[in-house]
Amino acid sequence: MDKYKKLAVNTIIFAIGTFSSKVLSFLLMPFVTRMMGTADYGSADLVQQTANVLIPIVFLQINSAVLRYSLDKASDKSDVFTVGIRTTIKGFAVFLLFAYPVSLITINDFRLGDYIVFIYVFVLTSGTRQLCQNFVRGCGHVKTFAIDGILTTATMLAFNLLFLGPLHLGVKGYIFAIIASDFCSICFFFVTCRLWRYVKVKGVSKNLKLEMLKYSIPMMPTVILWWIVNVSDRYMVTGFISSSANGLYTAASKIPNFVVMFSSIFIDAWQLSAVEEYDSDSRATFFSKVIRVYSGGIFAVASALILCCQVITKILVAPSYFESWQYVPILIIATSFSCFVNFLGSIYMAEKKSVMAMVTALAGAGTNVVLNLILIPRIGANGAAIATVAAFVVVFVARAIHTRKYIEVKLNPPLLILQTLILALQCVVMLYFKSGVAMYAIEAGLFLVMVAVNLGPIKELAMLVLGKFLKKGRKS
Repeated sequence: MDKYKKLAVNTIIFAIGTFSSKVLSFLLMPFVTRMMGTADYGSADLVQQTANVLIPIVFLQINSAVLRYSLDKASDKSDVFTVGIRTTIKGFAVFLLFAYPVSLITINDFRLGDYIVFIYVFVLTSGTRQLCQNFVRGCGHVKTFAIDGILTTATMLAFNLLFLGPLHLGVKGYIFAIIASDFCSICFFFVTCRLWRYVKVKGVSKNLKLEMLKYSIPMMPTVILWWIVNVSDRYMVTGFISSSANGLYTAASKIPNFVVMFSSIFIDAWQLSAVEEYDSDSRATFFSKVIRVYSGGIFAVASALILCCQVITKILVAPSYFESWQYVPILIIATSFSCFVNFLGSIYMAEKKSVMAMVTALAGAGTNVVLNLILIPRIGANGAAIATVAAFVVVFVARAIHTRKYIEVKLNPPLLILQTLILALQCVVMLYFKSGVAMYAIEAGLFLVMVAVNLGPIKELAMLVLGKFLKKGRKS
């Protein structure tokens, strides 16, 4: 199959599984924000994010190595999965020794010890699910991966409605819904793919184990550094302001996830193509063409979201959360650059250069923390959003320069700067006018300019995807 068509096919398959789960997070927001106050929503988010940052530490980010090495045709799949399972079990056993110090963590009006059991169970189930997901995807079972996404959406919806609705479990119910859904996903993968067949009692290659750990351990600080860029601002907003302020900021961060939804569907498929095509003679052309189409789609979606952010906020959240819209435009720019950072990260993945991925992430994390400390006390939560934008821009520039050592990807800097300026101008207009006909007229005009600038890539993207659908339709 042609490499572009294969990328389109995998993107469509991943879209089927991913789109439903991503859309669910938005559809649930009206329900969740009505069932939980801003303070409770902020606390629930901190519990979830704390567990998410613990996962790469506890399990040495072994799930990344499982994905990368299961993609290698020469690797023994049983050895790969067994190393992942053993690392997960041993890591959790060590983690149990730190329950008491973890429970002592307190931030302003938020006490982690109140949710310590939920955090531990969350870490185990979510970490195991990530391991299974990456192994299944790396082995090429993309349809199973997609079906799991649909089933996870259904279970997440059911558990949230049950625990937050009739049972009124609040923060603990919100977290337990995630845990229960992840457990169902693990069971699904083990049953459908018969994953127990890939677990060895003995005879695992020591060389492969060392290679996987050599790859995954540098990824552990990388993931933590990305957590600092993406999530540390929520702790600082809680510390400098309050849990209620963090609840608003967290609600605002959900809307830019529309950009992430568009991106993650593609990136899941792109990682497979990036590794498969990396050794080909035309790889530079392939990477350059794909990022041109990809960036055009990202900027167009981002521009549309800024235009509609007030309307979307009004639809998705309870009235008490509406003022969170003011953080959305800047966070959309940050999210857009995070998508480009992830694309360039696929080069490090293909090259197995996890150390350089860590170094570039370190630059972003340092930028984020410093600017958070300076800006949040002075201008509030939007200071955190600005710091996040700066962090992703720093990492993007660093990776764009450094990855040229491995592959010459043509990025067209003047066009990127123009597109970024259009988004920045949209932010200024939105925050200055706040409402009114004039604001929407200017925003609509800027959106049309963005579409005109990216018309070529948007057409190319549409023809690639729609052409595949039409071809499948003729065959049937």
